[in-house]
Amino acid sequence: MAATQPPSIDPIRSTDDAARELARGLLREARFGSLGTIDPETGHPQVTRVALGIGPDGGLYTLVSGLSAHSRALRADPRAGLLIGEPDAKGDPLTHPRLSLSARARTIAPNHPEDAALRQRWLADHPKAKFYIDLPDFFFVEFVPLGALLNGGFARAFRLTPDDLRL
Repeated sequence: MAATQPPSIDPIRSTDDAARELARGLLREARFGSLGTIDPETGHPQVTRVALGIGPDGGLYTLVSGLSAHSRALRADPRAGLLIGEPDAKGDPLTHPRLSLSARARTIAPNHPEDAALRQRWLADHPKAKFYIDLPDFFFVEFVPLGALLNGGFARAFRLTPDDLRL
């Protein structure tokens, strides 16, 4: 006797203003996140932790070393995934909001017109970066959102567009 399949239920809710604001809040508050890239040598995914910050234009940025595995991966293939949102000290980590962002990485060369404003904003938000921001291998990367999945907690899943995420 063949087993019957349960009815297919779409767990994604209709995106509303509360979901948009929760996602934007996660982006604004993020000081770090987990970055997923594709290793150009093996083709396998790799995940690292990077510092994050909002730039003066409202975009999402990181400052990376050109010596890092993730910077080499992003230069070879600009597709990136970011997981943003950390659980609180109490409770089940799976009940806390988190944003899984699909993005295209855009590298910003040192001395590019955007670099000075990014540098000033980055140092205001990440003061300890003053120890390495001027090293010759460091540069900024913007993560241009392509879409996202927001898990706002138990039974609160939403699909977001780039416009939904605009700060």
